[in-house]
Parts: sequence; C-alpha cells; structure tokens
Amino acid sequence: MGKLLVVALVGIAAALVAERLVAFRNRLNASREVAPVSLPNCRLIKGIEAGSEDIDILPNGLAFISSGLKYPGLKSFAPDKPGEIFLLDLNEDNPRAVELRISRGFDLASFNPHGISTYVDKDDTVYLFVVNHPHLKSTVELFKFVEDDNSLVHLKTIRHDLLTSVNDVVAMGPDCFYATNDHYFSDFILMFLEMFLGLTWSNVVYYSPKEVKEVASGFYSANGINISPDKKYIYVADILDHNVYVMEKHANWSLTHVKMLQLDTLVDNLSIDPHTGDIWTGCHPNGMKLFYYDPENLPASEVLRIQNILSEEPVVTRVYSDNGSVLQGSSVASIYGGKLLIGTVFHRALYCDL
Repeated sequence: MGKLLVVALVGIAAALVAERLVAFRNRLNASREVAPVSLPNCRLIKGIEAGSEDIDILPNGLAFISSGLKYPGLKSFAPDKPGEIFLLDLNEDNPRAVELRISRGFDLASFNPHGISTYVDKDDTVYLFVVNHPHLKSTVELFKFVEDDNSLVHLKTIRHDLLTSVNDVVAMGPDCFYATNDHYFSDFILMFLEMFLGLTWSNVVYYSPKEVKEVASGFYSANGINISPDKKYIYVADILDHNVYVMEKHANWSLTHVKMLQLDTLVDNLSIDPHTGDIWTGCHPNGMKLFYYDPENLPASEVLRIQNILSEEPVVTRVYSDNGSVLQGSSVASIYGGKLLIGTVFHRALYCDL
C-alpha cells in the first residue's frame, strides 16, 4: 500500500510538472514563427551595439535610449560594461547616437538601465526617469537633462519596498510616476518559479514623495506602461499573457480596469503617438528564443501598431517583423516625423521610413 501511494504521488507530481511545462512553453510562444514584414530605408544606428531596451522621444524629436541592460536569464553582448543613456536627434537625416554624460557622484560602474520615461515641466525642464538595476536590485533614478552639453544631472535615487522588481515607468510629474513590477520576487530562481508556476503576482505601483501604493495587480508579468495623450488612461503590457490592459486613471491616482486587448505575441514596451493616440509596441514573437539565446536560432523582432484601442474593434497591424538576421529581440517601437525607431533588449537599434 505504501509503495502504491508513493507511485501515485510521483505520478501526480510528474503530471503537474508536465502540465506546467506545456503552459510555460505556451506563454513563451515557443513554437511561433512570423513571416517577414519589411520597411523602406532601414538602417542600423551606429554606436548602439549592446541594447536599446527602451526609447522615449520628446516633442522636439530628441530621443532618449537606454542601453546595456543586464537582466537575469537574458543575453548581454557587453556583460562587463556599465549601461548607458544615448541621445538621438531625429530631425537629422542620419541621426547618430550620442552618449549622455552623467554628473559626478552617480555610481556609473553599477548603472544597469531598463525602462525610461521623460517629463517636461512648465518651465521646459526635462526630467528623465530611469529604471536601474544596480547589483540586480531595483531603483528609479531621476535626472535633469541639460541639452547644451548633452548631459544628465542626477537628482536622486528612489527606493521603496513596493518597488521590488521594476521594469518600466511612466512619469506623471517631476517627482512622481507609475511603475510596473514584472515579478513579485527579485531572486532569479524564485522569479523563474513564479513564471513557471504561472503566478499572477505582478503589479503596478504609484509613487510620489507623499504616497506610494499598489494601484493594479493580478498580472503574469507587467511590463511596458504608458499614458494616453488625454492623460485619462494608463496602458499596461502583460508580456507573459500576450495582452495590453487599458485602465482609467482617477484623481487619487488609483486605476480601474476598462478593457483588455489580447494579442498573439509577447508585448514589451509601449509608445504612444501623441497626435493619434495609437499604441506602438516592440514585441517578441517567440519568447523561448529570447530567453534561451542560440546564435543558430536567433530571437525575432516584431512591431505592432494598435489603433482605436478604446473602441469595440481595435485595429492591430504588424508593421515590421524580422527573423533576427537584422534585428534581434525588439522591445520598443517609437515614431516621429514619419520615421520608426525600433529598440532591442540586448542587440542594435533600427531606424526606418514609414
């Protein structure tokens, strides 16, 4: 009887593991391939070799790019080099990446930038919020951009118990923001177990010097976050659930669920067209290739445009896709002046005509 019980328990455990493995592969879209979709006049940005994970473009066409992300389980082409923030002037015919100098006193050696967001104050001061992972922890760094000498002045480092595994931020003011935590745990092994078991413990947090609180929860892995042009709605990408959530923003900064748009790809960062309200997103067609990097089977890139997301029938268009031969692991797509700038987790950055 005892042996039968052991066999039964082992069988149940094996069945549960097998079920979780199948579910995990489905969440990673492990079998998905995409047909190529090309754009005219595409060129790689010189100077960006180790990632362009997030991009934020000012109304005047200056684009900030975070580069050099080192993240558990992901490839890095420059594992021993600190991260950087680049600037591109998209008004130029052939924009080039310029590394922004960071003021003294900031720990450059451990700089590991992830998601970014800009805020332009009433006096035209430009603030740059940068998710940072020094020593694989999570902070949000606040900088002031000085255009005259292409530099960033570090203003403060933000830490909080609710900012445990920050992926992205969207600035709401010169010192407040919404942030996504892509995992509940910060330890790599526990993070993997969280994903493997399909736990929906990821969340969105609102931060200000006066108040910090959870404002949305129940995500598999909350990733990119942004705001509608009219400032009424917050958009959140759940990368492991292949969807974009729409949430209404209230006067007390709380969020309420409005709708969810299901997609067939791993949605990463979200950019908003300030004129039309369209959502542009860099996606991972096959997450297995991203997490288990193989130079013989490269991670692909995909860019989607989402129009009229608040309507009953949003229009989703695949604008660009590549098998990795040109661009590997697209994480963000932003537009300016009829051009599309595509960033990646750990690879290059691509600039195309639309």
